[in-house]
Amino acid sequence: MKDTRGLEERQLDALKEVANIGAGHAATALSQLTNRRIMIDVPQVQICPIEEASSAVGSGSGVVAAVLMHVLGDLTGRSLLIFQKDCALQLSDMLLNREPGTTKVFAELEQSSLKETANILTGAYLSGLSDMLGLMLIPSVPSLAIDLCAAILSATYLNFGHDRSYVIILDTRFRFEPGDPGMSGHFVLLPDPSSLNVILKTVRLG
Repeated sequence: MKDTRGLEERQLDALKEVANIGAGHAATALSQLTNRRIMIDVPQVQICPIEEASSAVGSGSGVVAAVLMHVLGDLTGRSLLIFQKDCALQLSDMLLNREPGTTKVFAELEQSSLKETANILTGAYLSGLSDMLGLMLIPSVPSLAIDLCAAILSATYLNFGHDRSYVIILDTRFRFEPGDPGMSGHFVLLPDPSSLNVILKTVRLG
């Protein structure tokens, strides 16, 4: 596998533009679902080795809520939507129209809201990537894990195979009011080697 960190800024910007288009579609869908205004943007895109992913998304020793989905179709891989636990609880409050601080645990309703958010966001990101690549990408049914960030990333990586060594990280910010600093999460795409090469080849030619 070639070192992907040599991508030029304009090439990362191309991925960021695709991601922001997807985020806009996801924000519209979530706004309709929750009957409140939700804004989503992608301030940064990173490509890094899997062993650096924990530090790239925050403290590896911190507890996070992560929604895992398989990527199927013409390209294959896995995706994770990761929130620090406190942010995931806060997001659940907002998605369920509760007073801030109401959600204390991830019961069935809270888990469902986070899974649906991941389902919508992942679908929108993959749709944008599909349009760019001219290929079909389909997300699987989501599953939720609450654990240390490093443990979730390691389990995802090890279950998927030792040769999947690079990840694409889309920093994802949710805001509910104009000017609101909002909360941040991370969308992590773990494509298999051939799928990653197709993505990077398309970006480099763009």
